Amino acid sequence: MSSRMSSPLRRAVIVTTLGSSLVLSAVPAAQAALGGSPMTPPDGSTVTTRVMHATSSAASASTASSTAAAAYSVRETTLASGTVVREYLSQAGTVFGIAWNGPQMPDLNSLLGTYFPQYVDGLTAVRTARGGHGPASVQSDNLVVQSGGHMGAFAGNAWLPQALPAGVSSSDIQ
Repeated sequence: MSSRMSSPLRRAVIVTTLGSSLVLSAVPAAQAALGGSPMTPPDGSTVTTRVMHATSSAASASTASSTAAAAYSVRETTLASGTVVREYLSQAGTVFGIAWNGPQMPDLNSLLGTYFPQYVDGLTAVRTARGGHGPASVQSDNLVVQSGGHMGAFAGNAWLPQALPAGVSSSDIQ
């Protein structure tokens, strides 16, 4: 066989390559996630942001809260599906926590980013140990994910324990 492809085969390879390129260019750019920048809001979503102040447990009652508080932002995105995703951002703009609730599960692969494989491994271990489906909690030193719900009503949260700003606790991620 010669090193050159036959004309029909060559055409098929070119068409497949071009088709794949067009499909890939139609897919939105990768969204940032837990441990990174906030997600790029998908078309049809609305976004609001509010600045929060975490109170430091070391602060005394006489100290002004503005000097004893670590600021962080909560960026709330309402997806076209009606699901609400809240991203908790450090002062540096890094996502340290995510919470969601609504009629459809958000894309956890996008939201958890590089932590998604760790979540899947933890979820597999939980499912193997107790069997079945239902709410699940995956917990390790560097990632916590709690997720549950049923058709039409899903909720959950995820955070990076080591990235929580001073004065912020896991109960703030909701």
